[in-house]
Amino acid sequence: MPGPRQTAFNTLRFPDFRLLWLADSVSILGTQIQRMAITWQVFEMTRDPFQLGLLGLFRFVPVLVFGLFGGVIADHRDRRQVLIFTHIALMVSTGILAAATFTDQASMPLIYTITTISSALNAMAGPARQALIPDLVPRSSLAGAATMVNLSMQTAMVVGPAIGGIIIGQTNLGIAYTIDTISFVGVIAAAFLISARQESIQVNERGLSAIRAGFVFLWQTPILLAVMSLDFIATFFGAITNLMPIFAEEIVGGGANALGLLLSAPAAGAVVGSVVFGMFTMPKRPGLAMVGCVLAYGACIAGFGLTGNLTLALLFLAGSGAADSISMAMRHAIRNLITPDAYRGRIAAAHSAFAMGGPQIGEFRAGAMASTLGAPAAVAIGGFGTILSAIAMVRLVPALARYRSDEDEAPEGLPADA
Repeated sequence: MPGPRQTAFNTLRFPDFRLLWLADSVSILGTQIQRMAITWQVFEMTRDPFQLGLLGLFRFVPVLVFGLFGGVIADHRDRRQVLIFTHIALMVSTGILAAATFTDQASMPLIYTITTISSALNAMAGPARQALIPDLVPRSSLAGAATMVNLSMQTAMVVGPAIGGIIIGQTNLGIAYTIDTISFVGVIAAAFLISARQESIQVNERGLSAIRAGFVFLWQTPILLAVMSLDFIATFFGAITNLMPIFAEEIVGGGANALGLLLSAPAAGAVVGSVVFGMFTMPKRPGLAMVGCVLAYGACIAGFGLTGNLTLALLFLAGSGAADSISMAMRHAIRNLITPDAYRGRIAAAHSAFAMGGPQIGEFRAGAMASTLGAPAAVAIGGFGTILSAIAMVRLVPALARYRSDEDEAPEGLPADA
């Protein structure tokens, strides 16, 4: 049994989780290299910003369409087998793109098709991966496991594009796709080698009925609904990426160089936040910690909107990334602690839909407000909106702040049949 000091890094002492985490870290890094390579390839082939924008559409729609069904599959099938199947398919699809690039047969329809297929497969693999983690670590280490998963993701987002740029500059696009193809082998091998086996789950619903049952469970569980809603609201008000060029050119100055720093600051802050948070013991009240992080996130977004100094802007953005990374760890921990195993895949899929929908709609909110009030006002209002939303959520669902991760009994608001 682990000692009394439970930090995020302690979770790597559990062999099955360590195996999956290492393999997943390599795979996520490969995916970031692939995303960067596809973006560059589309730019080279078309020089058309509209076709670059279509990449986001082909990545987003499959998540909405296949994500919920991926949750159903994760609750009906052996989650290790789901990971094996999806990553073999991902390896094949990226391998096809690599072969087409090496032979100069790559085309826009092929790139869009591979992008869509990869997004759909990742939408099915994600819920299975998230639902598998509670089988690999004890209950007391779920928050730490979520922190480690977030750390690997944020690190890949910072390092992956840089490595991809070096690979493309020194070799060619085909090599970048080949590296991504090979990166999937680790997850496939890890899924085979994991010794933990999930208990047999009896789920009577199928298809749309299973999806509906998942949403019914979510609606009947106020703490979970509050966690996901607060995530959606915070990312809705805090989505400001599309306004970064305005800040770089007109507000803080510095042009393209400043834009690169502004875009990378949140991810860099998230990495630092995850590392620092990983050194401390997990909070006993993850809901209260999450609310505190959302308040800090909103304050940093508001501060960024109100400052015209580049150094302060970077500090505020880094702070927002750090707060969001810790909040993300708390969100995933609460979800895994409260959700029964029979619902974990579907609830993970629903959480992903909430998390993706907020920024997508939020970017439109920020752009619309900036067109009338100006970019600084639009960002600052978003920050204050996040703060007010967090306060309101605690008032509406007080059980969120009171919930303790060390409780053996079901928390307040959990359906009786769970």
